Amino acid sequence: MTTRPTRYGFAAAATVAALALTGCVANNTGDASSNTIAVDSSATDCALSASEAPSGNLVFTVTNSGEQVTEFYLLADDGLRIVGEAENIGPGISRDLVVLVQPGDYFTVCKPGMIGEGVGKSAFTVTDSGADLSFSGDIGEQVDAANANYKSYVKDQIENLVVGTEQFADAYIAGDDETARELYAPTRVFWERVETVAESFGDLDPRMDLREADLEDGQEWTGWHAIEKDLWPADAEAGFEAYDQSTRESLASQLLTDTNTLYSNVQDLEFTLDQQTNGAIGLLDEVASGKVTGEEEFWSHTDLWDFQANIDGARVLYEGVRDILVEKDADLAATLDSEFEQLQTLLDAQKVGDGFRLYSELSTSEIRAFSDQVNALAEPLSRLTAVLVL
Repeated sequence: MTTRPTRYGFAAAATVAALALTGCVANNTGDASSNTIAVDSSATDCALSASEAPSGNLVFTVTNSGEQVTEFYLLADDGLRIVGEAENIGPGISRDLVVLVQPGDYFTVCKPGMIGEGVGKSAFTVTDSGADLSFSGDIGEQVDAANANYKSYVKDQIENLVVGTEQFADAYIAGDDETARELYAPTRVFWERVETVAESFGDLDPRMDLREADLEDGQEWTGWHAIEKDLWPADAEAGFEAYDQSTRESLASQLLTDTNTLYSNVQDLEFTLDQQTNGAIGLLDEVASGKVTGEEEFWSHTDLWDFQANIDGARVLYEGVRDILVEKDADLAATLDSEFEQLQTLLDAQKVGDGFRLYSELSTSEIRAFSDQVNALAEPLSRLTAVLVL
């Protein structure tokens, strides 16, 4: 099996500056040094000297007390969107993350080894300091910040995909089908959140995510769905024969190799505003074309995990450019806020523990409600690129 990729060394600037949420410079935020928070990143924890701070410029001074190169993230209230990050912090080294934050709820997390879900994820509250945080610079600064933060988000999701795929592949090769089935949907979430980015790498997407129904004559079938069919043979067609050990090893190894290739490819990606907005539209199209119809996860019926992940990805993209949209078309922003929220309410109603009901358990009326709400969101979302770019 392919070895987990190692990220680049920790030679980086002493100060990492990131622009948060508004992606701009505030008018009056006071002295950033008065809002400094110490962060101790160890092998097992991400300890902050305070769990709240006033809005404005914040400085997170991150010290690595562990033995691996680490990262520190400030996440938005959804726990997904990256507000700011400090990367490549070597053992015994300190880095400053300077961010401009609005009042609200956030999360902090450290990532020893710079891959995986991280450790010590904790709630962080920003209270209202009364400072004027309104935009005072060129809109290009907002765009640059949105592009940089989305790049960080994509890298984070693929890092988690690598770790999850390793665990999934190990279980599948070992014949531990129960564990592999448990890992299948939660691991694919990281893929589905950034699916439109993965699709930009030519043959990589079909090798990893092609459905059997979309196979062309003579095309070799590899990837997640080829393994899915083997893991849920009861739902396969009559006469389906389980794969032999050699086939299992080949499929799992290819999937992991392709995942590592994807990981390498995204390291140097740069994004533009239109790529972000079109990415959000594309992710909703993925929901409409496969997830809401139950065609994506034909044997496992875990389509709602994918559905949620696509919506997560689309919403992260939207939220990243929302402040720009408010300046250009506040009514469209309000409409999108409402339609995203209504769709999330429908998904929340289908949650069971950390996951969802199987798609095969949904009633016709529940499926219709999803379809109608996806369509209700698709129309205003389709206008996003034109409003922001033209």
